[in-house]
Amino acid sequence: MAAPHRPARRPAVDPAWRAQRLAEARTVVANVARHSDHLVRLACQVLTTHGQSERERRDARALLFAIEARCPARHRRAQALDPEVRR
Repeated sequence: MAAPHRPARRPAVDPAWRAQRLAEARTVVANVARHSDHLVRLACQVLTTHGQSERERRDARALLFAIEARCPARHRRAQALDPEVRR
């Protein structure tokens, strides 16, 4: 008889570390013209997931949508590989 599968425990995240990552993401989004699309995508994903307000999360999703619209072929490939990309 197999043991029941238990989900892996996530280690506790230091609030200071999380605040630093959010600050970095906000800095990237605030100066989109100076950062690569890849870095902007990462920052938007962080803000979409961990943003403090609904407006911040919504704005990050909108920016992510605009970045993806500039390169639709890449987005289609990502959708084919990961259905979670569909938004």
